[in-house]
Amino acid sequence: MLHEKLEIKHEQDTATLYTYILDNSPEIDLNRKRPMIVICPGGGYQFTSEREAEPVAIRLNGMGFHSCVLKYSVQPAVFPSALCQLAKAVGKVRDHADEWNVDTNKIIVLGFSAGGHLAASLGVFWDKEFLAEMLEYSKDQITPNGLVLCYPVITSGQHAHRGSFEALLGDKCQDDENLNLVSLEKQVTANTPPTFLWHTFTDIAVPVENSFMFAEALLKDKVPLEMHIYPNGVHGLSLGTEETKRVDNDMHIQTEVTNWIEMAARWIKGL
Repeated sequence: MLHEKLEIKHEQDTATLYTYILDNSPEIDLNRKRPMIVICPGGGYQFTSEREAEPVAIRLNGMGFHSCVLKYSVQPAVFPSALCQLAKAVGKVRDHADEWNVDTNKIIVLGFSAGGHLAASLGVFWDKEFLAEMLEYSKDQITPNGLVLCYPVITSGQHAHRGSFEALLGDKCQDDENLNLVSLEKQVTANTPPTFLWHTFTDIAVPVENSFMFAEALLKDKVPLEMHIYPNGVHGLSLGTEETKRVDNDMHIQTEVTNWIEMAARWIKGL
């Protein structure tokens, strides 16, 4: 395995990309090209959760995927700093595709909660001029081939997770134009990549309406999607297993949701 720690800078902010890249074996297939999953942990744009980082990367490795974790800049960094860092991370994966044995038709961005908002942001903004002007990469180099959104923050409207938008926008959070820009159900187009979503009905922190609103926008523009709504579970479940529970808190062990990653893996392989 190639496990590296790479810096990704945008202006004064620096993100870190941790790679978990599987080796090829002459006994199996020395020329195998694998999908790459770029993971964006959640944390309300105030921190990046360890529970939604390495354990997920290792689980994906075990399913035959390359993975990497982006520890993007959070508060006091504001939009579009983290978005630019994620775009550059996807560009860097394409830069190293031959060296890392990556299938360039299957570079997937996977995000949890606010990290889901970040992943979806790249999905809706990858082809926009305002983003291209800030990057050294072309639009084609930064586009993800698919999105996996896990209980994502989407809307800045009635069902918003307010804390995420306050951290993301800083002093600009009171400006309706900025709030509308990052309310991602309003930004979906036919160019948004195919999307896999999952959420729990009982999520209080980020209401399930966030996923429904994004799914409705995808349907309107005929973007392929798969969505799963589980009846029970708190916010921030990650894998839903013992491996990703919070310390001294069993609420994040939710066996009903543990199959989401297997369904997402099948969906990715079918793209």
